[in-house]
Amino acid sequence: QVQVVESGGGLVQPGGSLRLSCVASGITFSIYEMGWYRQAPGKQREVVARITSGGTINYADSVKGRFTISRDNAKNTVNLQMNSLKPEDTTVYYCNARETRHPFRDYWGQGTQVTVSS
Repeated sequence: QVQVVESGGGLVQPGGSLRLSCVASGITFSIYEMGWYRQAPGKQREVVARITSGGTINYADSVKGRFTISRDNAKNTVNLQMNSLKPEDTTVYYCNARETRHPFRDYWGQGTQVTVSS
């Protein structure tokens, strides 16, 4: 069975840092594009950062320069280092695994809560 499990969320002060991790099992991790998404209350879900199977990275403009995505294929893990956190970063963060072969399936984790507040 496929499992996508996020961890590392929590409560942090503005300007602080958190490191999110996502472990995917039951897939051939190396052929999956991985990504982090978030959906704030009352807003649409948005991509935060993506990293392709070849290591190409894209960030949302709102997090560029503050967040860093990385992957470790040996550990079936994708990480999101979040620095200089702002209150508007508060929401649930979801890990996504996207197959790069037919049938191009998507798998989602259950999410991890990030709260940035003083």
